Amino acid sequence: MVPAERLAQITQRFEYLEARMAQGGGDVATFGREYAELKPVVDQIAAWRRLVDGIAEAEALCSDPEMRALAEDELQELRRALPESERVLLVALLPRDAADTRPAMLEIRPGTGGDEAALFAADLLRMYQRYAEAQGWRVDIIEEQTTELGGIKEVIAHVTGTDVFARLKFESGVHRVQRVPSTESGGRIHTSAATVAVLPEAEEVDIKIDANDLRIDTMRSSGAGGQHVNTTDSAVRITHIPSGIVVTSSEKSQHRNREIAMQVLRTRLFDMERQKADSARSADRKAQVGSGDRSERIRTYNFPQGRMTDHRINLTLYKLDQVMQGDLDEVIDALTADAQASALAEMGG
Repeated sequence: MVPAERLAQITQRFEYLEARMAQGGGDVATFGREYAELKPVVDQIAAWRRLVDGIAEAEALCSDPEMRALAEDELQELRRALPESERVLLVALLPRDAADTRPAMLEIRPGTGGDEAALFAADLLRMYQRYAEAQGWRVDIIEEQTTELGGIKEVIAHVTGTDVFARLKFESGVHRVQRVPSTESGGRIHTSAATVAVLPEAEEVDIKIDANDLRIDTMRSSGAGGQHVNTTDSAVRITHIPSGIVVTSSEKSQHRNREIAMQVLRTRLFDMERQKADSARSADRKAQVGSGDRSERIRTYNFPQGRMTDHRINLTLYKLDQVMQGDLDEVIDALTADAQASALAEMGG
């Protein structure tokens, strides 16, 4: 059921913002952001109202013998379009996660599987880098530890662009791979895993950190060897004593390292607060897609069968090569639609 009173409130607010922006003044930027957020909702309200008005007009014309046949055809067409328009409108009215428009920290670590798990972690990083490139996003590697075989022990990347967290937030969890490792001479299929965490970037206003709660250590950066090893004591390790969170950064600039490490620490603390809030909200109901335990196995990549399965929504795609090249829109769209359907069902009681 479309909430008529809420539609009126949104429309009135939009018209007020439009008038204030036309007047100019110092608050135009603030009004502009809210205006931009409301515009697609107001457009959808208008489209839905056109359908409703059209149905009323067609029904009235059905009483006219000369217009009845034409009106009945139009009425059928409008009534067919109404449910989808109403669904899209209700989705537009759903409360949006305030973090959806934020940049994100992407963290990938190997799980069970030794060297093969580390190689798979590197494959996942490349997959997300290619997806980000297709989206027009920027990916900056903050911290990366690699293996001799080219795998990843740990990587933290900063992803910036439009709606980064909204698109990547469902990627958090355990990703499992089934394939014949390059190190396997017998051709046997191995199963290994890597964990992915996507955290919305925190701003200083989100999390206040007491300097007395921090232990900051400087240490010598480690490198891959040879002439490129950074031999100065520039790496920074920050320990947040109350939470036990430890963050390191090993750029060449110690000052830059401290900035980066503090940003990562703020983001992890902000994520902890969001996770607590999610747990409190979902304590009396089934956890929704994307808000559950990050130790949960969410997806399997089966290379012999060219198959990717997302276990949360029982989606299987037989285009693993394309997925590993960053073609993730189909699965991300399906996860988003499932989360919206769950939210609509909850809103409906």
